[in-house]
Amino acid sequence: MMHKKFGSVRTLTSRCDLRQNLQKRGCEAHHMESPSSSTTVVKSEPLSSKGSGPTQYDVIQIMPQKISLSLRPGDQTSFKVQVRQVEDYPVDLYYLMDLSLSMKDDLDTIRNLGTKLADEMRKLTSNFRLGFGSFVDKNMSPFSYTAHKYQDNPCNGYKLFPSCVPSFGFRHLLSLTDKVDRFNEEVQKQMVSRNRDAPEGGFDAILQAAVCKERIGWRKEAFHLLVFATDDVPHLALDGKLGGLVQPHDGECHMNEKNEYSGSTKMDYPSLALLGEKLAANNIYLIFAVTKRLYVIYKNFTALIPGTTVEILDQDSKNIIQLIVNAYNNIRSKVELTVWDQPEDLSLSFTATCQDGQPLPGLRKCADLKIGDTVSFNVSVDARGCPAPGTQQSFTIKPVGFKDRLEVSVDYRCDCGCTDQTQANSTHCSSIGQYTCGICRCDPGYLGARCECQEGEAGSMYLSACRQAEGMQICGGRGECSCNQCFCYESEFGKIYGTFCECDDFSCARHKGILCSGHGECHCGECKCHAGYIGDNCNCSTDTSSCVSDDGQICSGRGSCACGRCQCTEPGAFGDTCEKCPTCPDACGTKRECIECRLFSSGRLSDNQTCQRLCKDEIITVETLKTDDPNAVLCLYKTENECVMKFTYSEHANGMSVLTALKEPECGAAPDAMTVLLAVVGSILLVGIVLLAIWKLVITVHDRREFARFQSARSRARYEMASNPLYKQPISNDYVETDFSMYSKSYNGAAH
Repeated sequence: MMHKKFGSVRTLTSRCDLRQNLQKRGCEAHHMESPSSSTTVVKSEPLSSKGSGPTQYDVIQIMPQKISLSLRPGDQTSFKVQVRQVEDYPVDLYYLMDLSLSMKDDLDTIRNLGTKLADEMRKLTSNFRLGFGSFVDKNMSPFSYTAHKYQDNPCNGYKLFPSCVPSFGFRHLLSLTDKVDRFNEEVQKQMVSRNRDAPEGGFDAILQAAVCKERIGWRKEAFHLLVFATDDVPHLALDGKLGGLVQPHDGECHMNEKNEYSGSTKMDYPSLALLGEKLAANNIYLIFAVTKRLYVIYKNFTALIPGTTVEILDQDSKNIIQLIVNAYNNIRSKVELTVWDQPEDLSLSFTATCQDGQPLPGLRKCADLKIGDTVSFNVSVDARGCPAPGTQQSFTIKPVGFKDRLEVSVDYRCDCGCTDQTQANSTHCSSIGQYTCGICRCDPGYLGARCECQEGEAGSMYLSACRQAEGMQICGGRGECSCNQCFCYESEFGKIYGTFCECDDFSCARHKGILCSGHGECHCGECKCHAGYIGDNCNCSTDTSSCVSDDGQICSGRGSCACGRCQCTEPGAFGDTCEKCPTCPDACGTKRECIECRLFSSGRLSDNQTCQRLCKDEIITVETLKTDDPNAVLCLYKTENECVMKFTYSEHANGMSVLTALKEPECGAAPDAMTVLLAVVGSILLVGIVLLAIWKLVITVHDRREFARFQSARSRARYEMASNPLYKQPISNDYVETDFSMYSKSYNGAAH
C-alpha cells in the first residue's frame, strides 16, 4: 500500500498484513493493494471427434492446449482440463516376443498372427500398422551358454531340441507397416534360441523398442501399443553385475546396422524407473502378455510403470489375438493425467469429473469410459514462495499414452503495482533513498526508516530503542541495532522479524516433524491454522465426515470424533468408525437387520439399496451352526412365525466381519395330544408304584425290627428259667408229696 503516513517508522513490515488488520489500524481501502493469482487461456482449440481420415494430423484430444498462470504465493488459482479419446484413432502395434527355447510352441502358433490380428484390429480402427521384434538374453556368461561348442548352437547335446540359433539381446525384425503379410513372413523365418538361466533379457528389448523411434517406425499421430510376450521373469537393473556389467543403462538407442542391440554386453539391464520414463516420454502403452504363473509378478510391475497393463497368455499363445483386443479396449477405457517438469515451489491438486458427473477430489484418473466420452479435471495450483525476480517457469500436463499435452507457463506476482510509482531521492527518505510503496529503500551507507542514519553510528540512545524491556538483550540476541531499530539476522530455518526480532516463522509446534502439521502458518511462535483445523500444532481436523459410519451416526454411536478420527468409548468396539463390536449389547440386534434383509429380504432394511449400502459383511449360510468358536458371539432371535433364527458374529484378523447363519430358522413341531395324555397317565402310575414300593419297604423294615425285638425278649426269658442259681430240685417225701406238688405248681406258675 502507498499511504505516506501509515504505519510505524520503526518497522518495515507494518504495512503488510491481512486486509481487516490494516483497516483496523486506519488504512483506507483505496490505499490497499492485494495482487491475486490469475489464469489466462492462450490456446484452446476444440476437441476432435474422429481420429482417422484427412484430419488425422490435426486430431485434438485435450483442451485447452496452452495456458498462462500468474501466481501470488498463498493465493490458489485453478483451471479446467477436458480430455476425449477420439474414435477411429490410428494404432501402431509392435509385437515383441521371447524366442527362448520354452517359447517354441508359441512361435508355431503365431506364424499367421499378422493377418488374423489385422482383421480384428480393423474392427476398432481403420488405420492399423504392425511390427515385430524378438529377444532372448545377453550373450555372455552366466546368462547364456558361452563355451566354444555352444557358440553356433546353444542346443548342442540337448536331446529334446538339438538345434537352435545363438542367443541375442534384442533383434528388430520388422518396422511398423500396414503390409501385415510381411509380419507372417518374418515370423516364419524365426528360430528359437537357448539361454542358461531362467530370467530373460526382455527389459533391454522393451527400452530399445521405445527409444529407437525411427527404426521401429512409431508415428506421432497414432496410438502406440507394445506387446511383450514371455513365459518367464525378466532380469532387472544390477543383475548385470553377475556378468561384470557395472555401467548403468543410459536410456539411449543402441541399434547397429543389423538392427540388433549393440549395448547388450556393455551395459546393465534398465531399471523400472528408466523404463517408465522412456515409455511415457514416447507415449507407449506396454502390454505384458505372460503365462498364468507370472501374472502376479507382472501385475506388480504395472503399479510401478505408468501406462502398462497385464494379460494372461495361454501356454501356446492361442489366445494372443483376443488378449491384445481385450488389452486395447481396457487401455482405451481409461484416462489418467501425468505432470511433467513440475517446479518445486508449486503445489498441484486434481479433482476428476468422470461420466457420472460427480467430482472426485484427489483423483487424476477416470475409468470405465467408452471411446468418444469426454471427461474433465479441475487443477488447482498454489505457489509456496517467490523465486528470483523475472523467473519464468513452466510444466506440462499430459494424459498417459497420448501425444496431446497442455503446456502451462508460470510467472509470479511478488510485487505490488505501487512499485511503478517509485520516487528516487525522495524527501521522505532524506533525499538519499527511493520511496517505494510507502517505505524508503536507502542508498548504500544509510539506514533508518527515513534513511536518517549512517552505517556505524551507535550510542546508548539508539541501543535503548532496540531493547524490548530493560535488562533484555539487544534485539533479543537475534539482530543488530542500527539507527534505533533492529535489523534481524538471517536464519537457515526461516525468517526472523519483529520490532525487536522477537518473532520468527519456524519456532512453532510441529507434528511428526512438520511445522504446524502442514495445516497452518507459523506467526511469531504461534500456529495460525487453516480453515478446518485446530490445535496448538494444527493437527486436529474439525471435519467429522470421516467419523460418520454407514448408518449415518457419528462413530456408530459408540464413541466420539476427535481430530477427524473416532475414539471408541464402548468397551469392545473398534474399527475406523467403531462399527465393529462383537461384545456390545446391540451387536446382535444390528447384525440381525442385515441377516433379515440379505437372506430373507425382510426387516427394516429390506430396501435393496439400503441393504447393500449398510450391510457389507460377509454372510455364510450353513445347515448346522457351530458354536464352539470362542471368538464368535452367538445371536438368536424369534421370527414372526415363532421360529428361532440363530447366527454367529465374529471379527477376523484381516478386519472383516463375518456372519455365519442357518439357512432357515428352526421351527419346532406341535406335540401330539394322545402322546401327551399317555405321558401324563404313565407318569402318575409310575409315581404311584414308586410310592407303594417305598411304603412297603418302610412297613417291612418296621415289622422285621419288631419281630427281632420279640425274639430277643423270648430268648432272655428262657435263659432266666434255665440258669436261675436259686432254683433247687424239690425232694420228694411220702408224707408231704401231695403238699409239695401243689407248692411246685404254684411256683412254676409264678415263674412263668
